[in-house]
Amino acid sequence: GVPLAPVMAFWLASPLMDPSMFLLTSATLGTTFAVYKAIAAFGVGLIGGFGTALLMRGGALANPLREGVGNGGCGGSVVRNPGPVQWRFWSEADRRLRFRNNAVDNTLFLGKWLTVAFFLESLMLAYLPAESVSSVIGGSGWLTVLGATLIGVPAYLNGYAALPLVGGLIEQGMSPGAGMAFLIAGGVSSIPAAIAVWALARWPVFLAYLGFAFLGAFAFGLGYTWWAVA
Repeated sequence: GVPLAPVMAFWLASPLMDPSMFLLTSATLGTTFAVYKAIAAFGVGLIGGFGTALLMRGGALANPLREGVGNGGCGGSVVRNPGPVQWRFWSEADRRLRFRNNAVDNTLFLGKWLTVAFFLESLMLAYLPAESVSSVIGGSGWLTVLGATLIGVPAYLNGYAALPLVGGLIEQGMSPGAGMAFLIAGGVSSIPAAIAVWALARWPVFLAYLGFAFLGAFAFGLGYTWWAVA
């Protein structure tokens, strides 16, 4: 029963920032960059949410879900009668085991992607001329931000892997605003984020999702360019 507008806002904002992403962004690109990206995540969600509400008021995006989605109901009584949250997981052996396994899985996941990212960054810094980077995606013009937004959609690999790569590109002469636009556009349109929307929503809703992502990435990338220059 939740309206599409707040769901769209959640879809857009959630892939962009979480506590671990904030800490890694701060360590890789600086606290100012991380704070602005957190603000941008909130702003992109607002753009998508209010934009969706306006479109639906005009009669667009009717019947947003795919055929057959939302017809479940298994376990409804459990949801309607939730029990108290048991925070003390360490007092139960099976929960300690699950916690340990999840911690190992998350560590391996982050380690795998960060190893690949830092390796690619080292190759880029060693073999990619700085003047080539600055000539293509340097400067503070809006075309630079637009180009990074367009590139971010197909070229984005992983949220954690992208951070060192963008850091290396900025060191080579990439505009910080272009880096911000790349991370926002790529984060929202990455395969894990986009496929979840595609699996649930009809194609007009999915196209609106991509459109709001592109608009938000360009707007906040341009804003960060002006902020960095000021």
